[in-house]
Amino acid sequence: MVNIRDLDPSASPLDYYGSELRRLREAAGLKQGQLGDIVFCTASLIGQVETARKVPTRDFSERMDAALGTGGTFSRLVGLVLRSQLPHWFQAYAEMEARAAYISSYQAQVVHGLLQTKEYATAILGVDHSSKLDRMVAARMERQRILERAQPPVLWVVLDESVLCREIGGREVMRNQLAHLLRFSDRQWVQIQVLPFSTGQHAGMMGSFNLLRFDDDPDLLYAESYDSGHMTANPQVIRERSLGYARLQAAALSPEDSAALIARVMEERYGQQPGPGGRAVA
Repeated sequence: MVNIRDLDPSASPLDYYGSELRRLREAAGLKQGQLGDIVFCTASLIGQVETARKVPTRDFSERMDAALGTGGTFSRLVGLVLRSQLPHWFQAYAEMEARAAYISSYQAQVVHGLLQTKEYATAILGVDHSSKLDRMVAARMERQRILERAQPPVLWVVLDESVLCREIGGREVMRNQLAHLLRFSDRQWVQIQVLPFSTGQHAGMMGSFNLLRFDDDPDLLYAESYDSGHMTANPQVIRERSLGYARLQAAALSPEDSAALIARVMEERYGQQPGPGGRAVA
């Protein structure tokens, strides 16, 4: 068992969060069990967070703020804690993504992370991160909070049609994921296009990439390999990829026709659920 007194608050955002929780709990004259009774959780959970053995959720943080009267300390800290759970090579991109005014993305294999359901994200991340899956999923869901801001970034995503057809997590997960995509149709700041199979060769054949545009900083290009990511602000690269993205947008279905295709794939491929004895039922 980690001794909280041995934790270095400067070692990581998680360690700092834990040390602050213990400090403020003790300042309030509460034992772990007493605080747990107030916020409807176990003393063990509070102890695990205080010893940096468990990553707090946003809901947990909001309850701690209310119980300890911190003025939102933990609600502010939890974003930093969750971001620190992302792969080290991805954290710099996530920070830039959160600052971007305009995000353009081509996705060749999976739904963009900002548009994923929790179940879809769990299925994807579980392939390589089973030992810390809860932390990784929580971090991905936290990234999506930028779309809930009063002034969210413009997000324009072109999805290859194969993304709709690749069954990730099972039929129910895919049906819910495609339904989730359709719910963005009412958001003017989110535009989704599908690049159909009929396009043939196209400007995204080399793989997925993101373009970030900022109000006061140079544009950035981000692309991933198997276990690393690469960002560049090279003007010539940005120029070439921006042109390539414009060509992808032109080749893709309109947002309205894309929504119609998503709905059709959802019903035809994932709309029926297995009934008793494995028979398909509507």
